[in-house]
Amino acid sequence: MIITQAYEFALENEPIFCTRYGNGHINETYLLVDANARQYILQKINQFVFKNPESLMRNIVDVTKHQSQKGISHREAMTLIPTKAGEGWLLDAEGEFWRVYEFINDSIFFETTDSAEIFRESALAFGNFQRQLADFPAHTLSETIPRFHDTPNRYQNFRAAVLADSHGRVKEVQREIDFVLEREPFAGTLMDLLDKGDMPLRVTHNDTKLNNVLFDRRTHKALCVIDLDTVMPGLAVNDFGDSIRFGATTAAEDERDLSKVNFSLPLYEAYMDGFLHVCGDSLTACEIEHLPHGAKMMTLECGMRFLADYLSGDIYFNIKREGQNLDRSRTQFKLVEGMEECWEKLFRK
Repeated sequence: MIITQAYEFALENEPIFCTRYGNGHINETYLLVDANARQYILQKINQFVFKNPESLMRNIVDVTKHQSQKGISHREAMTLIPTKAGEGWLLDAEGEFWRVYEFINDSIFFETTDSAEIFRESALAFGNFQRQLADFPAHTLSETIPRFHDTPNRYQNFRAAVLADSHGRVKEVQREIDFVLEREPFAGTLMDLLDKGDMPLRVTHNDTKLNNVLFDRRTHKALCVIDLDTVMPGLAVNDFGDSIRFGATTAAEDERDLSKVNFSLPLYEAYMDGFLHVCGDSLTACEIEHLPHGAKMMTLECGMRFLADYLSGDIYFNIKREGQNLDRSRTQFKLVEGMEECWEKLFRK
C-alpha cells in the first residue's frame, strides 16, 4: 500500500511501501519506505483532537529547525522532511494535514520502568530538550491548548464540576474533593512566579512521559524526545513535574489497590540528578528551587482533572472500565501525600 500523499514529500527516493505503525490512539501513523530502503514516519494529524493543526505544525517546524541549526543529529532530535514545495507539512485536497519525520533506526521505547537508570536516561532526554531550546523565544510559539497548566484555572473548572454534579457522583467522593480543596492555596505558586517575572517562559513538551523518549535498542541510552504535538510555551518545572508524576511511582496510574501506590524517592532523585546534570546550567536558580513544586503541582493538577472528569461523566479521558478516572485520581493523590511526607528531601542540597 502507498498513501498518495507520500509522493508530495521530498524523500530521498520514490516511496515503495507504507503500513500502519505503532499503537498510538490519536494520529494515523504509518511506516514509509522508499526505494533506497530508507524509512520514515508518515502521520495524518487528528483534527478532532487538535483543532488548530496549522499552529501545531508551525510550533514543531520552528522548534525542530532551531535544533537542526545547532547541529544536533537526527538521532538526538526529531527531523521533519519537507514537502517538495518546501513546506513543513502537507494540506491535501480533503483538508487533511500530513507530515513526515525521519525514522530513527535501532530505537525502542518503554511504557514503564522500575529501573532508576532508565528513568535517569529519560531525564537526560528531556533535560537535553530544555538545554537545546533554552535560547528559543518561547513567546513566539502558539499556545495550542490555552491555559493547559494554569492550575488556578483548573481549580475553577473543578469547582464548576463539583457544583454541577451532573452524574450525581459528588456524594461518593467527598473525601477526594476535600483533599483537592484543602490544597487550593498552593495552586497559584508557580503561576504567581511567572506573572511576577521571577520564572521564565520556556519551550515545554507538556507530555513528558517515559514512552515519549526513544532509547538506543542495544545500549538503552536515551536518544531523543518524540511526540511534539503539545510543544508550546510553558514552565520547565511543569515538564519536570509531569515526568515525576508519571514515573516516580511504584504502581500503574489506575491501580485500584492504593497500598501498592507509593512515591519513590530513589526514582525522583535519579530523575532530578539526570535532568540537572544536562540542563542545570540552562535553568535559573528560581526554576531549580521550584522543581519539587512542579512535581507536586502536576500530580495534584492531574489528579484533580481525573476527578473532575469522573464527576462530569468521563467525557475527556478515555476509560476502559467504570470508575477508572476515579482510580486514577486516587493514585495521584496518594503520590501527592507521599511527596508531602518527605517534602524537605525533595529539594536539591
